[in-house]
Amino acid sequence: MARRSSSSSSSGAWRYLNPAYYLKRPKRLALLFFVFVAATFAFWDRQSLVSEYESEISRLENHINQLHGQLRKAGVHLDENPVSSEMSRKDLVEIDPINTERREKVKDAMLHAWNSYVKYAWGMDELQPQSKNGVNSFGGLGATLVDSLDTLYIMGLKDEFQKARDWVAESLSFDKDYDASVFETTIRVVGGLLSAYDMSGDKVFLEKAKDIADRLLPAWDTTSGIPYNSINLAHGRAHNFGWTNGDSILADSGTEQLEFIALSQRTGDPKYQLKAENVILQLQKIYPSDGLLPIYINPQSGTSSYSTITFGAMGDSFYEYLLKVWIQGNKTESVKHYRQMWETSMEGLISLTRKTTPSNYSYICEKNGGSFSDKMDELACFAPGMLALGASGYGPEKAKQIMNLAEELARTCYNFYQTTPTKLAGENYYFHPGQDMNVGTSWNILRPETIESLMYLWRLTGNKTYQDWGWDIFQAFEKNSRIASGYVGLRDVNSGEKDDKMQSFFLAETLKYLYLLFSPPSVISFDEWVFNTEAHPLRIAPIHDSKGHSTDIATPVVRPFGRKQGKQV
Repeated sequence: MARRSSSSSSSGAWRYLNPAYYLKRPKRLALLFFVFVAATFAFWDRQSLVSEYESEISRLENHINQLHGQLRKAGVHLDENPVSSEMSRKDLVEIDPINTERREKVKDAMLHAWNSYVKYAWGMDELQPQSKNGVNSFGGLGATLVDSLDTLYIMGLKDEFQKARDWVAESLSFDKDYDASVFETTIRVVGGLLSAYDMSGDKVFLEKAKDIADRLLPAWDTTSGIPYNSINLAHGRAHNFGWTNGDSILADSGTEQLEFIALSQRTGDPKYQLKAENVILQLQKIYPSDGLLPIYINPQSGTSSYSTITFGAMGDSFYEYLLKVWIQGNKTESVKHYRQMWETSMEGLISLTRKTTPSNYSYICEKNGGSFSDKMDELACFAPGMLALGASGYGPEKAKQIMNLAEELARTCYNFYQTTPTKLAGENYYFHPGQDMNVGTSWNILRPETIESLMYLWRLTGNKTYQDWGWDIFQAFEKNSRIASGYVGLRDVNSGEKDDKMQSFFLAETLKYLYLLFSPPSVISFDEWVFNTEAHPLRIAPIHDSKGHSTDIATPVVRPFGRKQGKQV
């Protein structure tokens, strides 16, 4: 048989790329269509296999982590945690290189913030980057260090985590003649230590958490059981802040439940849980039909005082914890009242929702008696994430309504950032007819709430727009807040004038939520973890008895892959 020349072979091949060739030959056109369909299915089969592969890897890694936790409890310590570093993920199929790049940028930001703290403020509560020194804003409890533990761990920064762990073991003391905020100490210190314990299995963190919680407990020794909000850590003398006229603050009193329930589960001592849960039982007695409580509560009578109703400062995290304790309790009958109270409060939230003109932004106004104020704190931007997290507990129609509201509010919060010259949000906003939104208090102190909600919405909807919005905010922080010696807030989001404080929650919350926004949802899965209001993930304890009660957990090691009361000065 004669061999075709290379030129004739080439021209013969080109005819198969000519559409006319197939139009004249219907059978071959059908064959081509079949090949296309088969190739398409093969592609999606590959994507499915990739997903199944990663899922199986995660399952095996979790099993390895559980074995490591059990070995630690038995006194066996291995030199290497096989899944404690991001390096182990690099052999996996990378599906989204954009997220990988963004995640690394956030990790670099964390390293810059952490290394600046180490260099200029080691062991102190917070860094003053422009002054290049530290300040003890919380009585010298190493707030930034403790707040950063789980962020370091999640990002696979093993050396940094180990150095911080050693300081906790050797230098962290709570024997301070200092009047500490019960709320801030609980969410930052107790929460940070418990999260580090849940992730690493290192009992030094649990022992320290128990120590500080024991020092806080006398604050609950009131007639009603509603706690005082301040206590001397050395002497146990509890009282309320002078500016509240002797009242306790709603958020301060209703935002210890997650941490104290978790501590009781891990220590086997019920006293912490009993104190914290009694607060909710007392508030149930005075719970209004719209589920909206004023921000001031009398700790002796247990009754509310005439004061503002808000989902912003001093109200916010009370509502957040109603939902999250229900999740922490595995959504069982024993915690059903938390969910019921939360759903009642969400009807109240809906009643406070208004829309702007001309852009139709949704916002949550505030209420005082019968009057309303068209004001919304950036702090209230936690609400879209909370709503999204709680939507699945409703029936289909209501769930859709709640999720739609979450997305509408998230759009507003994103535009809090986009409408200023620096692209960073002010502390609060006012809404006037025909003007959409105007900055009220114009500082920005590196708050996390909007990013928090974007992370929840991305995970729960799969809409990558929320990732892009988070990236915009991160870039604005990089442009306006990053300096050579750390990160600073802005005194004015219009002028860009800088302050001199790197808030501990920037490392605990803002950067952690950004990192998780660009990470697979399996990293700190919502099925296994619940975040406290300082973004410290606490592992959800499994149910071990027929009554639906959660009990102590064999702590596995996680696979790595504030701030609520207004300005801290």
